[in-house]
Amino acid sequence: MTGMTSSARPLLNRRLAEFGTTIFAEMSALALRTGSINLGQGFPDTDGPEEVREAAVRALRDGRGNQYPPGPGVPELRTAVAAHQERRYGLSYDPDTEVLVTAGATEAIAAALLALVEPGDEVVALEPYYDSYAACIAMAGGTRVPVTLRPHEGSFRLDLDELRAAVTDRTRLLLVNTPHNPTGTVLTRAELTAIAELAVERDLLVVTDEVYEHLVFDEAEHLPLATFPGMRERTVTIGSAGKTFSFTGWKVGWITAAPALVSAVRSAKQFLTYVSSGPFQYAVAEALALPDSYFAAFREDMRAKRDLLSAGLAEAGFEVFRPAGTYFVTTDIRPLGESDGFAFCRALPERAGVVAIPNAVFYDHREAGAPFVRFAFCKRTEVLTDAAERLRKAFAR
Repeated sequence: MTGMTSSARPLLNRRLAEFGTTIFAEMSALALRTGSINLGQGFPDTDGPEEVREAAVRALRDGRGNQYPPGPGVPELRTAVAAHQERRYGLSYDPDTEVLVTAGATEAIAAALLALVEPGDEVVALEPYYDSYAACIAMAGGTRVPVTLRPHEGSFRLDLDELRAAVTDRTRLLLVNTPHNPTGTVLTRAELTAIAELAVERDLLVVTDEVYEHLVFDEAEHLPLATFPGMRERTVTIGSAGKTFSFTGWKVGWITAAPALVSAVRSAKQFLTYVSSGPFQYAVAEALALPDSYFAAFREDMRAKRDLLSAGLAEAGFEVFRPAGTYFVTTDIRPLGESDGFAFCRALPERAGVVAIPNAVFYDHREAGAPFVRFAFCKRTEVLTDAAERLRKAFAR
């Protein structure tokens, strides 16, 4: 006996059948096996501020958060999130009823979609999208409706007519991500105004993933969707400490929304992790109160790293879509005589000693993403310099 069921029915829930091992696991294993520089998965290779790390140590030693924290999150962190939204964007939230702490932004996305979407509901999402979006929509029984961002004059842009056409009587929710992973696009005031007007006109809920809010470069500006007319009461905004303070392993995220929306999302969240990251919540509360100089220096450091890797990729022969936000840069491999991102990324460690991610994994329309490849630049400067040199050696003519 093997212990396996004799039923012909597959073991994996059919809603998740299309989601196997993530591309990140495959590529990270490939990086390990080949000793390559891993510019695939988006995590920093250095820790964030020492005072924030020490705040976590202090909380652990003082016995704060070592047992179950409150379900909505520790009051200090909820207050700090509300203060951050007020200081940065003029958005006023009640820490007790309008803020919910989650196990990273990933749980915030899952809990929001499980709470707000029912079988048969359509969810319109900007494609390419972070891979958990598709899985969470599927787990909720919803139908995803992708609206594709397309290359235009050096960046990926949203076609507002296409967005409007995607909304039907079955649409329940718009899932928006800005600054946008993987393309690095930051939606403009005009684009966000149009999204807001559409949501109000069609009475849609909006979940907006703004985890890269502090990583916008050059002339780009992060504008929370909840600040637009009619959006405060229908928008669930997602934030993340991992992306802003470079402690991705702590898994501290949050949502801000009107009380009824927070209550709905909390109802789903309590049956996922219930609570998490107790001592780290206290540390993140202190991190959110860091002076503006921290956020400015963080942004400037990432901008310099963006420029370093982008220049190396361009010199190697890639077409580079210079990101206005996030810590990812998307490239087109067709100038290298390539067109299949999957094949390219699987061969890249042997060819150049570098690992990247094929953007096609973030598309329903795989052919639309086929020639695009994403590199992460949230790494030490010397690592990026080495990677750029390896890519130049492998591809520059």
